[in-house]
Amino acid sequence: MTGAARIIAVGDIVTDVLAVLSGPLATGSDTPAAIRLTGGGQAANTAAWLASRGNPVTLVAVVGDDEAGRARVAELTEAGVDCAVRRCADAPTGTVIVLAGAGERTMISERGANLRLAPADLDAALDAAPDARHLHLSAYTLLDAGSRDAGQHALAAARERGLTTSVDAASAEPLRQVGAAAFLEWVRDADLLLANADEAEVLAGSQTARAQAEALTGVVRHAVVKRGGDGAVWASRGGPTVEAVVRRVRVVDATGAGDAFAAGLLAAWTRGLGPGEALRWAGEVGGLAVSAVGARPVV
Repeated sequence: MTGAARIIAVGDIVTDVLAVLSGPLATGSDTPAAIRLTGGGQAANTAAWLASRGNPVTLVAVVGDDEAGRARVAELTEAGVDCAVRRCADAPTGTVIVLAGAGERTMISERGANLRLAPADLDAALDAAPDARHLHLSAYTLLDAGSRDAGQHALAAARERGLTTSVDAASAEPLRQVGAAAFLEWVRDADLLLANADEAEVLAGSQTARAQAEALTGVVRHAVVKRGGDGAVWASRGGPTVEAVVRRVRVVDATGAGDAFAAGLLAAWTRGLGPGEALRWAGEVGGLAVSAVGARPVV
């Protein structure tokens, strides 16, 4: 097993307005909830979890030139993340309203300054991190036209520099909006694609998780399909398919669980561990995430 390699995480930083509902949402009326303001954003969450696992990690993102942006960068820096984050004067830091309950979460998003991510941001971050060995891209950058060029450039620039690459499929509804064929072309030949059950159905149709993962290896070298409490499947092009179960834990809040799962998996895989062990690490970190409120490690 090799030591921890620097990972470049690319994508969103947001403020999460997180409401953990006391019961089913009463549409058109009132539902009691515990409400808190926290740091969020898929790439930022994954970076924070990577730092908590002892991985050197650089986050490439954009925030507004506002108090929210300064707070989000400060908390990530305190968590051990190296922030290659540009401040944008003409757009606010992104905000997501998260409604969490019954093991699920629904998100209402304003991406704000995240849409201003540019190819130059990637080039500057890669130049400043010659020790980087892997780039992890949140697909939110690809799913919105405003940041798509930066997302595509991130994958291309990483490959040119000899880094391995991974992509988190991000969210099922935006995937439906852009279309599976277009998205799969954007991520073609990435080393690893992660998708949850809903995302995998959009990308590979309605079939077993094993069949979905194996189908996706026609586009990427490795594909992981996450099944929540039922574990995950890892398929490799020209190699074996590995299925893993996870230790079941009480789900307090599912916000950021997939981001934590990705961090655990990448922490293991970039250390040279195989699919089975990487899935085990991923399940452990994901379990920590769902056991507490919020999308980041509890400090």
